[in-house]
Amino acid sequence: IGDADVIGLHRAGDRTCIQVFFFRSGQNFGNKSYFPSHAPDCETEEILSAFIGQLYQTHKPPKQVLISQPVEHTALLEEALALGAGHKVQLSVPTRGDKLTVMGQVVANAKYALEHHIAQRSTQRDLLEGVAKLFALEKTPERIEVYDNSHLLGKHALGGMIVAGAEGFIKNQYRQFGIKEGADARAMLTGGDDYAMLRETLSRRFSRLLKDDPDRQQEGIWPDLILVDGGAAHLKIVEEVFADLGITDVPYVCIAKGVDRNAGREWFHRTGISPFQLPPHDPVLHYLQRLRDEAHRFAIGSHRNKRSKAIVKSELDNAPGIGATRKKAILHHFGSAKAASTASLSELESVPGLNKKTALALYNYFHS
Repeated sequence: IGDADVIGLHRAGDRTCIQVFFFRSGQNFGNKSYFPSHAPDCETEEILSAFIGQLYQTHKPPKQVLISQPVEHTALLEEALALGAGHKVQLSVPTRGDKLTVMGQVVANAKYALEHHIAQRSTQRDLLEGVAKLFALEKTPERIEVYDNSHLLGKHALGGMIVAGAEGFIKNQYRQFGIKEGADARAMLTGGDDYAMLRETLSRRFSRLLKDDPDRQQEGIWPDLILVDGGAAHLKIVEEVFADLGITDVPYVCIAKGVDRNAGREWFHRTGISPFQLPPHDPVLHYLQRLRDEAHRFAIGSHRNKRSKAIVKSELDNAPGIGATRKKAILHHFGSAKAASTASLSELESVPGLNKKTALALYNYFHS
């Protein structure tokens, strides 16, 4: 096998796994598992055909695509793939030799991956049922939203929201909430007080939900449970935000490590209930810790990205007539924006790509 994608499908009832192995220049460049959603009565050929169409909307197909079974309208699908790829694409089912051997391995991988996925999903369902029992929820939660904040002395502050459900973390639903930065906000945040951040994050999130879906008609966008990294004071903020918005049907819990900050000895805070702890080896506790830690990881990572973008900004970003190319040339010539700001007019004119008019405007900008 030279350049080819090998696509193998395994199905068990209403669950399907499709494995794709990527071969380039005779070498295996890795593989990936996909678990497409479909109706229980959907034909396997239809599932595979739809998957191939979706896969190559974002990936350029090689000239050869090996598939584990025939699909409907093969010629039409090949024509569509060729149109997007800019070259001929052949879909074929191997019947002998090395290609058949490799396909057998791919399908076997798909079978194992599906069994593992089903087992994980079953475990996840058990954990969600445990969460429902622990917090006396009316139903097993399908969507849990977890909130955490991050800032550095009041700068680049943001709130982070992660989402988890029966399939695990739903990363395409994660959200960042940039916190407005002003003198008042910095005064509060420099003291480590992130209550204002939580208030703003929750207010924006649920005000938007009330605007977009006030009657709870859209499936899967309202959380069945909110988990907030914090203690009793954070719980009070959640209570106040929901009271202001008139929301009474969304359960919420705050999880705090306590004064000793020891993971495994977290305290859970709920309205009208005394704070409580779970046994250190309780699997539901470990699950809630993972949710909290993922929210913390996401908030910290998002904060670092925001801070990094701010760091690379310089005075040149606001200079007249200076775009990305000229900015790069100036920094390459002088080494920094600060050095450029003290340069003479003749020195600025010597920068490659900077004409006299732009150099004069830049000189005046720096010395105004």
